[in-house]
Amino acid sequence: MTSIEAVTLEVADPTAARRFCTAAFGLDAQIRLRASEAPSTGFRGFTMALTVSQPADVTSLVDAALDAGATPLKPVTKSFWGYGGVVRAPDGTIWKVATSAKKDTGPATRRIDEIVILLGVAGVIASKRYYVGQGLAVAKSFGRTYVEFAAGASPVKLALYRRRALAKDVGVSPDGTGSHRLMIGGDAGPFTDPDGFAWEAASPAPTR
Repeated sequence: MTSIEAVTLEVADPTAARRFCTAAFGLDAQIRLRASEAPSTGFRGFTMALTVSQPADVTSLVDAALDAGATPLKPVTKSFWGYGGVVRAPDGTIWKVATSAKKDTGPATRRIDEIVILLGVAGVIASKRYYVGQGLAVAKSFGRTYVEFAAGASPVKLALYRRRALAKDVGVSPDGTGSHRLMIGGDAGPFTDPDGFAWEAASPAPTR
């Protein structure tokens, strides 16, 4: 089964982006950073989603992200599905932090249960078929709306959402041009999917 072994965000300043990821979310080894000046405007077509266990964890991580320089896109709030908030990092990456829990069960922590790359695609069914052909196994599927693939042993999961629906979910316009500023590393790469998201053959994590 194909799985994600690395996620690389392409940013103008990797040092600053690393500082943000560490201070905001405690992510270091899980997210790689690569210097890039590739033109990119508007919505880049994806969101990095962090799933946590309780509302207090959402608030803690979003507050840390704002303190580290993020811009709020959607304030932390309750909804019918749970509790969450959305921010844009200084490098332009959109991060969503959410939980399905409605109540806290303990003190706030910085523990992240799942990291999900949410890709905004033109057609969920067509993209699902494409990724199944690349060796990914479907874990959840809701028709033309949403598909989630099995993560296996990877700390990162891939999911597909309609582009306009994803943009609405995170509070931005769906319009955008240029580079996605995202590279996904896995054992099935290299390839580029129908929406222009690029995969590469995974390589060992760089030592620092």
